[in-house]
Amino acid sequence: MLLLMNGLYTPIHLIANSPLTGSIADVTNSAAWEELMHATINGITLAYSDSGAGLPIVFLHAFPLNRTMWAQQEAALSSQFRVITVDLRGHGESDAPLWRYTLDQTAEDVRALLDHLAIQQALFVGLSMGGYILFAFYRKYANRVKGLVLADTRAQADTPEGKEGRFQMAQIAYKQGPSAIADLMIPKLLSPATIQSRPVIVQQVSAMIESTQMSGIVGDLMAMAERPDSVPLLKQIACPVQIIVGGLDQATPPADARLMAEQIPQARLAIIPNAAHLANLEQPEAFTKIVAALACELA
Repeated sequence: MLLLMNGLYTPIHLIANSPLTGSIADVTNSAAWEELMHATINGITLAYSDSGAGLPIVFLHAFPLNRTMWAQQEAALSSQFRVITVDLRGHGESDAPLWRYTLDQTAEDVRALLDHLAIQQALFVGLSMGGYILFAFYRKYANRVKGLVLADTRAQADTPEGKEGRFQMAQIAYKQGPSAIADLMIPKLLSPATIQSRPVIVQQVSAMIESTQMSGIVGDLMAMAERPDSVPLLKQIACPVQIIVGGLDQATPPADARLMAEQIPQARLAIIPNAAHLANLEQPEAFTKIVAALACELA
């Protein structure tokens, strides 16, 4: 298996055989992961973790998950870097107000949290919806961005069909609750092989979705449906950018990642085999190694 980085292919075993790897059991036993903090940000309470020291790396999670999706990355990277994972508004242990959500609003939450933590610049990692939020953040706060990792995401706005799909999902969430969303989302987030043979990961993702409040699910669906096209922004991104996509990702396929890599100056593209939309969970060692490589360059 090969990984495309800077136009060059690297054997995937060189990514996996890294001191940054760790098992789910290692994560469970990590004292750093157990520390949860809260801050009042823009009138709501946000939950986050802040562990390690050095270059700040801020992780923004996917829809409709929470900060615990980054557990293995935090456990591996916090020995070298300052790692911040956030429960975005509507998710995890953060407040989930019943009101209109926008990605610009969530980007403002991230900016305010950085101010609260006295972080002027950071490397940001966003997966799926987290990537959409990073586009909104970069539009307003490019000077706060030392580098970007855009994982399993896309720059294009929703198509009319995509917006209709989000509307229908919101109706399912309202009528049937988060468990129905979990049943609907799992096949879109994980590869068939993982669904069939890795029940711990399936259970972990299901639990994250089922714990998300309906207000957060519906609010984010509306926010994502209304997001603007970020393709015109790509050529303006001036910081180092690493793009990651699972080779089996159907939600935001490798073609979307290639479009970003072609448009963002000097962007790197890594395609991780045997991973679908949640590449960081299905192939955590490979994902973490790629993030660490960029972080080491920026530190």
